[in-house]
Amino acid sequence: QVQLVESGGGSVQAGGSLRLSCAASGDTYSSYCMAWFRQAPGKERERVAVISGDGGTTYADSVKGRFTISKDNAKNALYLQMNSLRPEDTGLYYCAAVISTLLCPIAPPEFFRSWGQGTQVTVSS
Repeated sequence: QVQLVESGGGSVQAGGSLRLSCAASGDTYSSYCMAWFRQAPGKERERVAVISGDGGTTYADSVKGRFTISKDNAKNALYLQMNSLRPEDTGLYYCAAVISTLLCPIAPPEFFRSWGQGTQVTVSS
């Protein structure tokens, strides 16, 4: 099974940027549906961005125009470029993966089989 490890989180002022990385190892496939989720204390896990095996992307309305999800199949890596960060973006960010499905663009958390440990993102005002 694919193993995922996130990195790149930290503290940043509102308006700043961060680039999160997710390194994959084990059984990795370019056809995987991969996603970034985030969770703030007391809130449900939220799907932030998804990238399908064919490279198609889907974003939560709250991050459209500010975040970009991408992948490098040769490096078995997933990225999330976050610009114009806001305090409400604060949370624990997870990368997740599942063998590609036609439901990838709308896949909820329960669809994903592999998860990273999470990396904290804190945005101060």
